[in-house]
Amino acid sequence: MKTQKLGNSDLVVSSIGLGMMGMSPGIYGTIDDEESIKTVHRALELGITLLDTADTYGNGHNEELLGKALKGKREQAVVATKFTFGPNWEFIGGHPDYVKKAIDESLRRTGLDYIDLYYQHRVDPKVPIEDTVGAMADLVKAGKVRYLGLSEADASNIRRAHAVHPISALQTEYSLWSRDVEAEILPVVKELGITFVAYSPLSRGFITGELRKFEDFKADDMRQILPRFQGENFQKNVDVVDKLAEIAKEKNCSVAQLALAWTIAKGALPIPGTKRRTYLEENAGAINIELSHEDLASIDAVSPKAFGGRYPGME
Repeated sequence: MKTQKLGNSDLVVSSIGLGMMGMSPGIYGTIDDEESIKTVHRALELGITLLDTADTYGNGHNEELLGKALKGKREQAVVATKFTFGPNWEFIGGHPDYVKKAIDESLRRTGLDYIDLYYQHRVDPKVPIEDTVGAMADLVKAGKVRYLGLSEADASNIRRAHAVHPISALQTEYSLWSRDVEAEILPVVKELGITFVAYSPLSRGFITGELRKFEDFKADDMRQILPRFQGENFQKNVDVVDKLAEIAKEKNCSVAQLALAWTIAKGALPIPGTKRRTYLEENAGAINIELSHEDLASIDAVSPKAFGGRYPGME
């Protein structure tokens, strides 16, 4: 596994991370805690050190799961978690008092003494970001957090936050099918020395080619409500995956590996999510795939964007 320095920090992290959201209930169908823990352990064996969770995933379940997985292995991991959403995603909290409460609860659930990278999951429109990041900076001074990050913040908020305390990472969805960040966000984080962390680099599993029809979803799979998984968008996107599969075959890799290699070539640090060791090992293999300018042009010609938005109302 290749490594890189996390922006504005002393942390060295793997160039591919592990997104843990799908390991909790109510996200992508059935879960298996035992297999999830084995997946985390396998990630560490492969040199994947950046483990990404959040307090809202499974209403605390995900952080507790990570804590169990890291028993006796804490020194091998770079732990990233997030705050802002209340239980069941029911509110956004960025008030300084909420920040201090949230970190204590995350530390309790994980059983850790500190968090390596602490993200504001979403910017609270009711609270100036200077106030929120100021409270996060206090956590650094207190030794509860080492470095700070933001998620889905716009260019203005990134600059304002960074002026209060150095921001190490900006996490936002980025993939072959979600390129909103290319116009403004990527240039800003590059300018400020912030690492761009790409979540859902496989478009919530769609780009892997595992999904062939809408009926493949389980009843408790949240992807059913997302526009690119619905109606005629679904089949159009399956057709795009089939074209990407032809390019992947030429590169002697899977479609997932091709998509992750594309993300890395764009300068991002992808954190593909999985709850199974098989897919984890496949994803890790993307680190060895080199894409030429011609390869990137061929991929872009086939897959400039997805049919359907990331979330309802974002078309």
